[in-house]
Amino acid sequence: GLSMPTDRREGGTNMQASAATRSGRPRARHVPSPCVSSDPSPLPSPVPPSTPTVLVSAAVLIEDGKVLLSQRKKGVHLEDLWEFPGGKLEPGEDPRAALARELAEELGLAVEVGDIVEVTFHRYEEAQKSVLLMFFEATRRPGSPAPSAVDVADFAWAGPERLDTLRFPPADGPVLAKVRERLGRRPG
Repeated sequence: GLSMPTDRREGGTNMQASAATRSGRPRARHVPSPCVSSDPSPLPSPVPPSTPTVLVSAAVLIEDGKVLLSQRKKGVHLEDLWEFPGGKLEPGEDPRAALARELAEELGLAVEVGDIVEVTFHRYEEAQKSVLLMFFEATRRPGSPAPSAVDVADFAWAGPERLDTLRFPPADGPVLAKVRERLGRRPG
């Protein structure tokens, strides 16, 4: 029979070595990437490991030239600010399913969740947390009731001119220009 040494200090068995040479390809070696800078200054400040990143799905739901907004309740982070309705994902939850669930819980809506509009990341230093927001197109399903303030302070349908007068969380900033553009393209 064949005898194969198994001394790990020599890199494994002869069969492993011969398989590597039979393939005709050299073994991969680690080569430092030229794209990695040794200067840390262009990178954002490091985040402490205890800072959680919260995953959030939010809706861009436009009807008759206006977008649906909800107002955050008192006693919560960013209270009284207006935002695109949605909420936190449960562990392992699909972002689209989370958005449909949140709109049902907060506004009593039945929706179809469509394509992604924007993804933003924002670190709230004062709350010691970060948020990754996924904004999706959403439409009310046929037969869905009108929105109601089930688990939000209030809701509103806002045209582009009203978006300029309302206060939004910083994380919503990047999507506002896209929403204004969409509102400008729609009749109403």
